[in-house]
Amino acid sequence: MSKQAASGKKIPVLKLAVAAVVVLAVAGALLLSGDPKALLAQGKEWYDRAMDAVREAGPLAFFTAMAIFPGLGAPMLAFSLPVGRIFGPTLGMPMVVFWSLVATLVNMTITYALARRGLRPVLGAVVKRLGYKLPEVESGDIVDLIVILRLTPGIPFLVQNYLLGLADVPAGRYLTVSSLLVLPQATAFVLFGNALLSGQGRLVLIAIGVLAVVTAGTHLVRRHYGAKRKIAVKS
Repeated sequence: MSKQAASGKKIPVLKLAVAAVVVLAVAGALLLSGDPKALLAQGKEWYDRAMDAVREAGPLAFFTAMAIFPGLGAPMLAFSLPVGRIFGPTLGMPMVVFWSLVATLVNMTITYALARRGLRPVLGAVVKRLGYKLPEVESGDIVDLIVILRLTPGIPFLVQNYLLGLADVPAGRYLTVSSLLVLPQATAFVLFGNALLSGQGRLVLIAIGVLAVVTAGTHLVRRHYGAKRKIAVKS
């Protein structure tokens, strides 16, 4: 093994160690600066105030923000996890899940349209001036591309939407395949967040079961398409 390869393996470990030390130091400073119970109580008070403010803003403002802000970089889970706890008592969980899925669909549509109709023409013009051409996805590979991007761990939801728009994926297949893959996961996270934040142990177990089923399903689909791509490469 070369020295360069060895150093390449040491750097991430060193970074993780430094990050762990920093986290422990901050946590220790917080604990030593006051009573841990008081700190937890203060954190709960801030959380309750934030939830009350969101609740007072109303479901329309919340679900509008859920449809827009993830397209600007906000994590979708920041909306999916607390929404049931906030609006479940007034709207009922079926309506909370329904409007969460509507917001998710709107977000997928907006970000896709921005990438395909806004960013792609500009990027295409720049690339053309440099003497190149944007790559195009063949018709037979479109569904494969959507599935791979949606089910590959670590790719943010925002990045998935923009990449599929930049790839000029047809709108019909984009929405159909994405909905089949994304909406079950969104539903599971809404149910899990509500159960967790409500402190309902039985519902937490049910939500974890739903998440496990969805995760297993996505894993099977990913394996299927991975095997399919390998066969296509060999042939």
